[in-house]
Amino acid sequence: MTNMKTFTEVKPYANEPFTNFALEENKKAMQAAIAKVKTELGRHYPLTIGGEKIETEAKITSINPGNVDEVVGYVSKADQKLAEQAMQAALATFETWKKVPARERAEYLFKAAKLMRERKHEFSALMMLESGKNYVEADVDTAEAIDFLEFYGREMIRLSQVNETQPLTRIPGEDNNISYIPLGVGVIIPPWNFPLAICAGMTTAAVVSGNTVLLKPASTTPVIAHKFFALMEEVGLPAGVINFIPGSGAEVGDYLTTHPKTRFISFTGSKEVGLRINKLAADTAPGQIWIKRVIAEMGGKDGIVVDETADLEAAATAIVASAFGFQGQKCSAGSRAIIVESVYDQVAERVVELTKQLQVGPQEQNFAAGPVIDKTSYERILEYIEVGKQEGTLLVGGGKAEGNGYYIQPTVFGEAGGKARIMQEEIFGPVLALAKAKDWKEAIAMYNDTEFGLTGSYFSTDEDRIAEALETVHCGNLYINRKCTGALVGVHPFGGFNMSGTDSKAGGYDYLLLFTQAKLTSRKI
Repeated sequence: MTNMKTFTEVKPYANEPFTNFALEENKKAMQAAIAKVKTELGRHYPLTIGGEKIETEAKITSINPGNVDEVVGYVSKADQKLAEQAMQAALATFETWKKVPARERAEYLFKAAKLMRERKHEFSALMMLESGKNYVEADVDTAEAIDFLEFYGREMIRLSQVNETQPLTRIPGEDNNISYIPLGVGVIIPPWNFPLAICAGMTTAAVVSGNTVLLKPASTTPVIAHKFFALMEEVGLPAGVINFIPGSGAEVGDYLTTHPKTRFISFTGSKEVGLRINKLAADTAPGQIWIKRVIAEMGGKDGIVVDETADLEAAATAIVASAFGFQGQKCSAGSRAIIVESVYDQVAERVVELTKQLQVGPQEQNFAAGPVIDKTSYERILEYIEVGKQEGTLLVGGGKAEGNGYYIQPTVFGEAGGKARIMQEEIFGPVLALAKAKDWKEAIAMYNDTEFGLTGSYFSTDEDRIAEALETVHCGNLYINRKCTGALVGVHPFGGFNMSGTDSKAGGYDYLLLFTQAKLTSRKI
């Protein structure tokens, strides 16, 4: 895109609507998109560095987790030499990209959002086959990607309006202004569980702020990441602004994290990897002239607290939705429910009934519960289920599910102790632990007894208790009388406390500040 004389009209921000799959025409449209994507399976996808397409002998083989005989694609894999080449391309491109006006940078995002909206089911269908999401989960992911593009474009325009974002106190004799300038070259490491939305959000937040990036997608979902990257190429984003370099975290990720020219690392993933990145980034490499910025969204051991005044049917429904949406593979998933003992049996019984209604099967057939992402996750989750059998009472599920993929039965354990591993450790799978508290205050204390602090819910109709919960439940995103998953861009800025990360608040009005630095200029008049 070279002609930027005409710009997209910037309308007030509104979230992208979700598709209603109760309507037959929408089901058929998704089925057609799945059929189209299936004709494209098994293709080879290159690295892209400074606009140059590079095929490597080493490949990442992306497998459909719901049908392990189906290869989604083969993606070229970077090594340290190619990572260095990508760094040099990004450094060179930064010198011109940082000078592009904010309104012009935002225009690329708006155009990408428009095209993604037109091809929404196609993006969702590919994501379904590669990650195991069903119709609704994939549709919501694509809608969120569109939201990020629209929201961050508008935010960059707002931040570029000098002194409107942060008005300065005026004094006689000086003209003082503050502006937000880009940081430099960043490494973007998105997760596999929201392989389009979070990948697009993390990448475009950095790019629209004037930075250039090295995008290292998750190794289990590199094909949908490539589809996003190809979209940004299609709208004319200059070569070298985004450099697409899938590769090993141990080889490429560590190399770039410790590189002296890396200015920031934006990461979403596990606590263990996030802490490692933070530690590596803290060391100053020879030739490094800045403190690297780390933006990390890590794990969660999120929970729902239910007291005896709550709407128990609503609470049980929210518990099941929070625990088993996308097979519990969300950092926001409600993998704990802490219930006041006087209503524990009633809620537990209903949770079990609702869980039994979740049918397990292939994502392309839109089953409520699909596969988990890969063999490693599959085996780890099954090990946690065996641990749970020793720590609590198995109420439903408890093992493998049928199918030519990584299928696990939605599993609920009751009578779990607060210090049990299934109450303390992030399982990242379809496993829910129920615990009993003597009263609502003990329930809140049990909720807070974790190293994490991402999302939580409190169910009650007592306003005094709700007021105390709002103050004392320690997490980045607290919801009252609703599920603890489903944050909307611009509505629920997302990020957590403690070992859940740096509370970056993605999709919020502070997020782009993390990719910029404030420069104050003062002129005597």
